[in-house]
Amino acid sequence: MALFDRLKDQAKSLQQQAQGARGGSHGGARPGSPGGARGGGSRTQLVGLVKSQLGSLKAELKSGAYRDASMAMCALVAAADGHVDQSEMQQMESLILGNEVLQNFPPEQLRTRFHKHVDQLTRNFPQGRAEAMQDIAKAAKKPTEARAVIQTGIVIAGADGHFSQAEADVLREACAALGVSPAEFQL
Repeated sequence: MALFDRLKDQAKSLQQQAQGARGGSHGGARPGSPGGARGGGSRTQLVGLVKSQLGSLKAELKSGAYRDASMAMCALVAAADGHVDQSEMQQMESLILGNEVLQNFPPEQLRTRFHKHVDQLTRNFPQGRAEAMQDIAKAAKKPTEARAVIQTGIVIAGADGHFSQAEADVLREACAALGVSPAEFQL
């Protein structure tokens, strides 16, 4: 549970930072304090919390760099085990198109970018991974976007209630491409 408690703390911290950046209050419980985000919870609750935190940043996550990096991240998570079957593609597409933050972008743009990366990853995984990492690295210039890309990956990876080792590995690799410490997300 330590991983999930840490991610909840991170989500709460980022949410407070976003509120501060928008001129909001810095009040409220600090992560890890008695009134903070710490305390048990299932993976489903964690994914819900990360989704909520991302939703609070929706107005700030409208750049093409975030869009491209998020679609590359989603494709990497989908293909982390080395293959993507048709039902998994449909499920991933549904998750992507239903994501509140990604609704900032036209669905066809998201579909096109996601499928491009999945196709590259299934044809030649090492080359596809390198190209996906290039798109992911586009979000490195803005720390809020960089962390949001990792959180998007966590939401997608956790959608089935299970984080595989392969998914954790691609999330760590994405952290490196974005200049974000994997320890920040307990990866």
